[in-house]
Amino acid sequence: MNRSKALIAAGVLWAIWGLMIWLVTQGRTADFDHSGLMLYRAGVDLQPLGGNMLQEAVRDITALGGLLLSTLAAGAAAIALLFLRMRREAMLFTLTVVLGWGLNALMKTLVGRERPTLVPHLTEAAGYSFPSGHSFTSAMIYIGMALAFASFSGRHSVRYTLIGSAMVISAMIAWSRVMLGVHFPSDVVAGWSGGAAWAFTAAALLYEPAKRAADSAAAHGLDPLGHR
Repeated sequence: MNRSKALIAAGVLWAIWGLMIWLVTQGRTADFDHSGLMLYRAGVDLQPLGGNMLQEAVRDITALGGLLLSTLAAGAAAIALLFLRMRREAMLFTLTVVLGWGLNALMKTLVGRERPTLVPHLTEAAGYSFPSGHSFTSAMIYIGMALAFASFSGRHSVRYTLIGSAMVISAMIAWSRVMLGVHFPSDVVAGWSGGAAWAFTAAALLYEPAKRAADSAAAHGLDPLGHR
């Protein structure tokens, strides 16, 4: 994905992120949040639809956005980039992830929204609710990985399939938090859009210039650090 397309995607996603922050802080998402949480519940005790098998599948999906697996995925991506002699990209990808975690943690503290109590929680969750950390992290890491590795293919179809798959997987992780009852729908929309926006912004402002620098160095017989 070239720089202009990444900036357009980032701009749209940042706009959604900002809109969700405004709507939540103004208390205008109550109906949306209530409908989303109740969509998968039934009966007077508000038990989830779909049975135990679906619940386990949703927990498996949500685990992909947890701290352990997402950190392992980010670490593996950074190591792979190093082995491929893309040291600038590895460093910038790591920086993107670390700063993104900080941004989401700051926003959680500033908004200070408590988790939903409307339905029973189907998994353990602690801390503030908005924006969803699983949603932000999965979008940032998986879409960021796709953007970083997409440059290896010269075919647009391969690049967009890779990026599109990462977006779908991270969106599934985000919505699993609503199905488990530990986040409002507005939490995950804000978290996913913010994480995706962060990934596209990094791709536009960091990865593309780094790729040009690496290509220029290679053309002059230099390694990625500028050594002959």
